[in-house]
Amino acid sequence: MVLESKTLEDKARELLADRGVSLQDIGELVVFLQKDYIEGITLEMCIESVNAVLSKREVHNTILTGVQLDILAEENQLLHPLQEIVKEDEGLYGIDEILALSIVNVYGSIGFTNYGYIDKVKPGILKELNKHDGPRVHTFLDDIVGAIAASAASRLAHQHPSKSHYITQ
Repeated sequence: MVLESKTLEDKARELLADRGVSLQDIGELVVFLQKDYIEGITLEMCIESVNAVLSKREVHNTILTGVQLDILAEENQLLHPLQEIVKEDEGLYGIDEILALSIVNVYGSIGFTNYGYIDKVKPGILKELNKHDGPRVHTFLDDIVGAIAASAASRLAHQHPSKSHYITQ
């Protein structure tokens, strides 16, 4: 059985909202990534690009999988030692980044570099998701949100090559 894309997209968007991530939060990350490169960039342009990224089935599947693993870790439902690794967001555990790269992979090399940068500096909502100070686990979600933003930024860069300073320098 293959689920309709609309069903998957609705559930993916619902999960983001339920976990405290808004389209504006992700759009602000896109602005952060592209403000120095695309003249006249607006939050509205960035949210439009985020919505385009969120329309992709690969993105739906990644959100559904990653958030489910985070929820299972919150409920102590993963097997040992994976439970401890995911719940603590162990630094040497890279599967969360690998899963997120499935999103970035759709949008090319600019997406990869944007993702690496945003994952390192963790601005905006990423800082909140990465705090590890509450009952919620966001081991996968912070990387997924960063990948969505990086992909939306890459999409904008490709759509606005004449406005992108880094392409001509």
